[in-house]
Amino acid sequence: MSQYLQFPDGFLWGAATAAHQVEGGNVSNDWWLKEHAPGTTIVEPSGDAVDHYHRYREDMKLLADAGLTSYRFSIEWARIEPERGFISRAAIDHYRRMVDAAIEVDLEPVVSLLHFTVPRWMFEAGFWRNPEAPELFERFVETAIPIVSDGVRYVCTINEPNIAAMLAGGEDAANLVAFGLPNPDLGVADALLDSHTRARSVLSQLPQIRSGWTVATQAFHSTGEPGADEKLREYGYPRDDWYLEAARGDDFVGVQAYTRTYIGPEGPLPVSDDVETTLTGWEFFPPALELGVRSAWELTGGVPVLVTENGIATSDDTRRVAYTDGALRGLHAAMADGIDVRGYLHWSALDNYEWASGFRPTFGLIGVDRSTFERHPKPSLAWLGEVARRNAL
Repeated sequence: MSQYLQFPDGFLWGAATAAHQVEGGNVSNDWWLKEHAPGTTIVEPSGDAVDHYHRYREDMKLLADAGLTSYRFSIEWARIEPERGFISRAAIDHYRRMVDAAIEVDLEPVVSLLHFTVPRWMFEAGFWRNPEAPELFERFVETAIPIVSDGVRYVCTINEPNIAAMLAGGEDAANLVAFGLPNPDLGVADALLDSHTRARSVLSQLPQIRSGWTVATQAFHSTGEPGADEKLREYGYPRDDWYLEAARGDDFVGVQAYTRTYIGPEGPLPVSDDVETTLTGWEFFPPALELGVRSAWELTGGVPVLVTENGIATSDDTRRVAYTDGALRGLHAAMADGIDVRGYLHWSALDNYEWASGFRPTFGLIGVDRSTFERHPKPSLAWLGEVARRNAL
């Protein structure tokens, strides 16, 4: 019997980033606006981030040289359409060059069309509450077609619509944690689903494209107390399950898994004092990935899964390896039960800007000196690259 846990041929091994978190200088989007607003709860602005906008080739080469085979990145709507109806040809060309650069170093590009941020004009016109929002997004996707028209198989339409709807429902962008998530704005959820459906329709003109959205699976756990199971259903359905059910019939569904949250009869409970936590305050819980993948497979009725994010914010890279190893063993167990999983994309390629938490939570396989932008690959990158080369644990 083999001592290795083998993955199927063609399984994608990669890492992921999001435009606003790594590019720097995204002055035309809504997050830049929020970062610089008087009295903001966001701890620091993104600024130059890690200058991935200019250093993407170097970053892709580090991933490929380590042994990874895929790279997920997002395109920035606010660069492509900085004013309503004004299209930047240069921005479209830039993202097309990113696709080409990935292919040149043998990384399969996985492209996200929307990773939270929108242009300022879109935000100021009512954001996802604007009745025109789905149509505006559809137009943007049509504009972006040249970026993904060749050499791209997997396109993520909208990143974590469940988190986007909760951020729209909550007053405080800093509250992006698993415990006590804001109530989702159900109107926004509907607008996001409409936008996703329209995007898939546009992308269907390219027969090689497989499209889907990515869901932050929460691995909600009942405490087992009287009333807790009912509360879990009430709390979890509009924050998680609804988005997975909505992916039925899609080409794939992205699973983004990190931690779990216990739900008691009164609702979500803070993380217990006696468990290991990460730099985001989340419980160190590698089985979150297997649970998310199983849930996605069940609720979508067997739509193929792509793990589009999984990782841990830590300054101790040995814990990153331990977490990822545990997550991948659970993933393998789910696949051994017949679940169709197409790849594993680690969050994240680089230590980056973690939204309202700033630069302190380090998720990257590659560290970055933020004064010189010098890249420092961590042992975890070499470890994951070796898993990818063997295609086995």
